[in-house]
This record gives sequence, C-alpha cells and structure tokens, in this order.
Amino acid sequence: MVVAYHGAKFRGFAAQPGVRTVAGDIAKAVERVVRHRIEITCAGRTDAGVHAWGQVIHFDTEAAAVADLESLQRSCNKMLGPEIVVRYADVAPDGFDARRSATGRTYRYTILNTPTPDPFRARTSWHIEAPLDLSAMRLACDPLYGEHDFSSFCRKPPSAEASLVRVVRNAAWSDIGHRAVRFEITASSFCQQMVRAVVGTMVDVGLGRKRAGDIAAILRAGDRSRAGQLAPPHGLCLWDVNYPDFSSTLCGFAPVWRPRTDQEV
Repeated sequence: MVVAYHGAKFRGFAAQPGVRTVAGDIAKAVERVVRHRIEITCAGRTDAGVHAWGQVIHFDTEAAAVADLESLQRSCNKMLGPEIVVRYADVAPDGFDARRSATGRTYRYTILNTPTPDPFRARTSWHIEAPLDLSAMRLACDPLYGEHDFSSFCRKPPSAEASLVRVVRNAAWSDIGHRAVRFEITASSFCQQMVRAVVGTMVDVGLGRKRAGDIAAILRAGDRSRAGQLAPPHGLCLWDVNYPDFSSTLCGFAPVWRPRTDQEV
C-alpha cells in the first residue's frame, strides 16, 4: 500500500502500546477487512507530528482476503480518512519488502517566511518571521551531496555499532511562492531526526547565525552539538519512496512486478 497521512495527532508511525500511531490505526482497519492480525513494515518510520504523502507499507495475508483490492482500499479509507488515506493497493511481487527493497527516500520540509503566521498552513509548515537568505541556504546544500557520516545531524543510535553513514543524492531549497520555501532531500536512507537537524542548521545559515561554508566542517566534526536546532516536526513530509521499478508518487508497480495469481501464492 501507498499511504498518505497528516501526522499531527499521531505519536509517530510505528505501533506503540497505549498511544495512537499511524501503523496502529492502519493495522486495526486492515484487520477488520482481512479478519486476522497483521504486522506492518514501512519504508521509513516517521516521528510524532511528521506527515507523509508517499509512505509505502507491506503486510502478509492470504490471497483470498485481498481478492478485491478496490474494496479493501475503500473500506480502509472509510475507517481511516481523512487523517490517513490509502492512495494505492496491490499484491506485491515475490521478495518485496517495503523497507529493504527501497533504493531511496525523499523528504520535503516547508517553511512559511512571513511577518505573520497563516492559520491555514500552521500545521504543515514552520513559520519563521525573520527574513531568510535563500541564496546562502542553497549554497549550504553543496557539502551534503555524496556519502558522509551524518553523526552531526542524527540522534545517537542505541547501538554504538550502528552506522550513520548515508548517501545524499539531492538536496535543494526552492521558492514555492506565497512567501514559502521548501527543502527537498533524497538519500539512500535517513537516520533519526536527520532531516530536521539539517533544516534547523540551514535556517541558522539563512538567519546569518552560521555561514554556508560551516556545513562541511560540521559534517566532518561528527558532533551533534556542532549543528543547529531541530526544526519542528510539523513542517516535514515523507514525500516519495523509490524502488527499482516503482515510485510511490506514481502509485503503480511496473509491469515487471505483476500481481501474482492465486495459484502462485
């Protein structure tokens, strides 16, 4: 499934006992249709308050339980909408794994740069009153490209052996009009709070607190205290997940990944 959600009322994606999560709500809806417990795997776990447009999930079930995928999608959307929407559903190919099969993820972060807040964009963008130097923020993107240890921009993992090396393929700021700017970053994968730490540090550049040239030194330092504040979660959105023959924004498996027949299951 490709799912979109507004993360404001959820304590993140991953199921947690006693709190409302995106995975928890999706599992309850699907289980009412397929009539058995399921375990959801997602392409990327989002934190509390973070949104998604192209999150990809998979779960195992009997072929007969999902014989009518359109009905499954409609039923889930009636139970989950409008906060969570199943945009696409299909039988996955053999060996598909929402997390391990992904070759890249794209996040977008939106900032509203106006003297006064906008109540209609308040839950999906970070309002910054002081003018931002977008040219400086664009220059600050250059050192992020390629393979780096992102320890300066990531929450420390529970295991000391866990690698924080990531490959960034795209990082860019754009003016999207109406006094709003957007940061888009694509990488092989992301460590926890990486995008929010990068955005918070680049906002420091845009406000003149840091220079664009400081980003390379911050990366090399491998020290979280050298980077800037965490940007608030509500401006962040998991926009797209890429697979060898599939992009979650396109909502469709390529013909090479055809649905299996009942006999093949």
